Amino acid sequence: MSERRYPPVTQVGMASLALIVAGGIYLSAHLPRHVPLGPAVALLAASALLLGGNLFALSRVEGFAWGRFLDVAKWALLAYAVTAGLIEYSFLQNHLSGGALVVLTLSLLVYAVHVPILIGFTVARYYDPQTA
Repeated sequence: MSERRYPPVTQVGMASLALIVAGGIYLSAHLPRHVPLGPAVALLAASALLLGGNLFALSRVEGFAWGRFLDVAKWALLAYAVTAGLIEYSFLQNHLSGGALVVLTLSLLVYAVHVPILIGFTVARYYDPQTA
């Protein structure tokens, strides 16, 4: 049985999420004092670039089960948007503001988009329409 070759979507996605977590830890370690945003912004930018690269690489796969991917990813996106919203609410309740809030909000956005992509990719990758 020959397996299709896919780009390293999962590996790149996990690297992207690791950068987001590192940026969140960095910011959290400095709160409530002033936070130097440079390293956190760099980690966020690198993570966003990996997200964009992942989407581009996935869009180039011929014969990918896009229907199955979208069926799964849209519901995962809904769930992760809710969790990201709850986390954002906790930031606001703890009176986080300014640049730290912007960076953490954008980090939550990358998190809330990339995880559903990974879930949808994993399902669509192993989807076989002949056995469904």
